Amino acid sequence: MSTPLTHRFKALRRNRLEEPCMKTCLLECMELLKRARAAFQAGRAFDESFRQVQLEALVRMLVEHECDFVDALGRDLHKPRFETVVSELILVKNEALHAINNLKKWMEPQPVERNLTTTLDECLVVCEPLGVVLIVGAWCSPVQLCLVPLVGAIAAGNCVILNPSECSSHTSELLHHLIPSYLDNECYHVTLAGVNDLAEIVDLKFDHVFFTGNREDGGRVAQAAARTLTPVTLVLGGGKNPCYVDQQCDIPTTARRITWARFHNAGQSMVAPDYVLCHAEAKAQLLQALRCCLLQFYGSDPQESRSFGRIVNLENVHLTTDLLRRSGKVAVGGQVNEADKYIAPTVLCDVIDSDPIMQQEVFGPVLPILTVNSIDEAISFISRREKPLCVYAYSSNSKVISRLMTETSSGSFCSNDSVLQSLMVVLPFGGVGASGMGSYHGRYSFDTFSHRKSCLLRNSCIECVTYLRYPPYEERNLSLMTWASSLSQKSQGWCQIL
Repeated sequence: MSTPLTHRFKALRRNRLEEPCMKTCLLECMELLKRARAAFQAGRAFDESFRQVQLEALVRMLVEHECDFVDALGRDLHKPRFETVVSELILVKNEALHAINNLKKWMEPQPVERNLTTTLDECLVVCEPLGVVLIVGAWCSPVQLCLVPLVGAIAAGNCVILNPSECSSHTSELLHHLIPSYLDNECYHVTLAGVNDLAEIVDLKFDHVFFTGNREDGGRVAQAAARTLTPVTLVLGGGKNPCYVDQQCDIPTTARRITWARFHNAGQSMVAPDYVLCHAEAKAQLLQALRCCLLQFYGSDPQESRSFGRIVNLENVHLTTDLLRRSGKVAVGGQVNEADKYIAPTVLCDVIDSDPIMQQEVFGPVLPILTVNSIDEAISFISRREKPLCVYAYSSNSKVISRLMTETSSGSFCSNDSVLQSLMVVLPFGGVGASGMGSYHGRYSFDTFSHRKSCLLRNSCIECVTYLRYPPYEERNLSLMTWASSLSQKSQGWCQIL
């Protein structure tokens, strides 16, 4: 019988001088990387039919083991079945089916527009797989954040080593158990390394590293990757996601959508609104509407609701509780039960910029409300802070929406709703600045895990023109080339005679 995952993770986090388990994990990763590298070099994952089969197997895994995933996420996060199916399983299936339906088109070489001197040539962009990639998932959405990037990596023809989060141990163990039963055992592997081991694992040299998580761990991964010039995609909760509520908006709808987005998964989301910048004229109405929504969604005692989750571990319970007790004033909720890892859905009012809860990421069901007197004040407030993963704006005034979208910088933007822009296969999702680099979902995942190789397939029959570039250099030839370049600059901006 295998060692329970929780014990294994604890062992991995001990000092390496006291416990050889960390070195054992590193050796296991080295062996998996060696097998995956051999499979990639043999071209095992390259064929379109192979990729299709693997993607179809991934979908089948999610369908056949839906109850197992519901149970695992229930154990890790007390996640309601509804949330697991909708925001984890269906989302991954949509990504996989979208890739299956479009894979042939994505893999086709993309022709580039010809000109006079390339009429007889071919200019192509060919998408080729990067090689063996490392995907590191996060615990807050442990299925989605592992398997959506995996879909893109498979579709692009890569071999993959997947590292789920140690915090969501039951889901990680399930992925570790199921993936070898459904996907090719040489191309795709799951390792159970702890977050403290990631730098050493990245040092093993992958062809790409895809990391989702917090800024501190992402920074260590990026530094390790830089040592071997390994490209990275980072999706980080580096900046707090602001949500502006204008005085001109549908308050009941706004409250419902913000309440769902903030308290879904007990507030443990990288894309939820982290705080509300509410126009002073709308504050009283919004607070009352939020109270009503929380009562409607979770009842008078959310701890008894089957629709409300729990915090992933006691460490996060303590951190979130400390922040909410030292910030603003509790308007709704505030109750804590450490034994149950429960924090009530909480709304804080009278919060100011310097409060502790505004200084760091909060993975818990707490929504701070700050007051602003104008759209200009809201934009200035957002722009002074680190660039967030998401910006949200609620207003019936299209000019307000336009200003928030164009005058703030963020990984993504959504007006009059929250979170949905991060779930769509047709939109790229990723961070900027403190919230990361690179993007994924749909075709963008395929591109992230592909090298776009430029290919020029030339014909030799126009040597009567191209001879001008050869030595010995003559002024006459230079004059002809300069003249040709001046003509081409008016149209395409490069010297066609070459």
